[in-house]
Amino acid sequence: MTGKTGAGLHPIETASRDEISALQLQRLQWSLNHVYKNVPHYRKKFEAAGVHPGDLKQLSDLAKFPLTDKRDLRDNYPYGMFAVPMGEVVRIHASSGTTGKPTVVGYTQKDIDMWADVMARSIYAAGGRRDDIVQVSYGYGLFTGGLGAHYGAERLGAAVIPMGGGQTEKQVQLIQDFRPTVIMVTPSYMLVIAEEMARQGIDPRTCSIKLGIHGAEPWTQAMRLEIEARFDCNAIDIYGLSEVIGPGVACECVETKDGLTLWEDHFYPEIIDPVSGAPLPDGELGELVFTSLSKEAMPVIRYRTRDLTRLLPGTARSMRRMAKITGRSDDMLIIRGVNVLPSQIEELILRHPELTPVYQLHVEKDGPMDKLDVYAEVRTELLEQLGLMGREMIGKELQHNIKSYIGVSCDVHVVEEGKVERTIVGKAKRVVDKRPK
Repeated sequence: MTGKTGAGLHPIETASRDEISALQLQRLQWSLNHVYKNVPHYRKKFEAAGVHPGDLKQLSDLAKFPLTDKRDLRDNYPYGMFAVPMGEVVRIHASSGTTGKPTVVGYTQKDIDMWADVMARSIYAAGGRRDDIVQVSYGYGLFTGGLGAHYGAERLGAAVIPMGGGQTEKQVQLIQDFRPTVIMVTPSYMLVIAEEMARQGIDPRTCSIKLGIHGAEPWTQAMRLEIEARFDCNAIDIYGLSEVIGPGVACECVETKDGLTLWEDHFYPEIIDPVSGAPLPDGELGELVFTSLSKEAMPVIRYRTRDLTRLLPGTARSMRRMAKITGRSDDMLIIRGVNVLPSQIEELILRHPELTPVYQLHVEKDGPMDKLDVYAEVRTELLEQLGLMGREMIGKELQHNIKSYIGVSCDVHVVEEGKVERTIVGKAKRVVDKRPK
């Protein structure tokens, strides 16, 4: 796929499964040989595992090859995982590095073109078209979100407003003045924009936005309905991570909204048991693993994303889908022996129409025991009507539901809107874990 893609689907999106599988096998063989020849780290790992690229005769043989994780990337910081000379690298991105050294990603010009193609394909699947105006409210810079969305929207042929993240009042001003029809932003920040509109006396439903493309953090179906109700728009999930390419690895199709279609001609997905690493069949919940099929500068082989999901058959496209991310295997909280995903609590919070989607979980030690506090907000327009007693009743009901459905005891605090920490830009901070490491 090259050039502007606003005219319709790429042929691979409606190809047969046999055609897709044949292309995947061909590209997998190329990718394995590429890293074996050019990345010492992979060559050593393959040899230690007793495998060679020539051992891949069918797609299932990929399970013989070792897994890769973020530690491998950090151990080879900054450029040790690159498979081409620096003279061929035209772009470098990196993660924030908040938990150690950042993970560094390089791109050749061909990689950048492929990234723009899959992002344009994603925006088209979400419902975007070349006559749209797209406000990109993901952060620009080392973070892949802003530039990935920007290049994809331009490749589609749409007009781009490169707003970037933060400056919420200016975000609202540009929406009012420039009248974008599409916004690309994290789902939690989309709700911050809605709150700022309400503060200014603007009804978000009257604004120009008809499509929101949201990613970079897990979010629930209930939050989708909240965004769609507030803005009178379609809210579509997009998925990606910098180590694999950036945003655009998968995206929902607006006509079905039934999971994210994986662009399997460029990214080969697997689901594994997050503890044992053993492959799981399609339909089973586990950790998502990707092998890049066409990346030149920094291919990844069986990269552990830590995201929890399941693989599903294709619907709107021939390619398989992934279910919404339910959480991360490394973000799962263990409270008194019970596994707790923040998204599970979010779903229970959003069953209460009196509460906003903004919440935070605080975990600390109370003597030898773990203590969980859940902070949720009551909507401002209902504050006086409910009163203190009404808030307490909602809190007790939510506390009961968390115990009944998740199996963990907690204290629930229903506070006034605005009392829970907001994100200025980027991903929402849902968990504050104060337990000693």
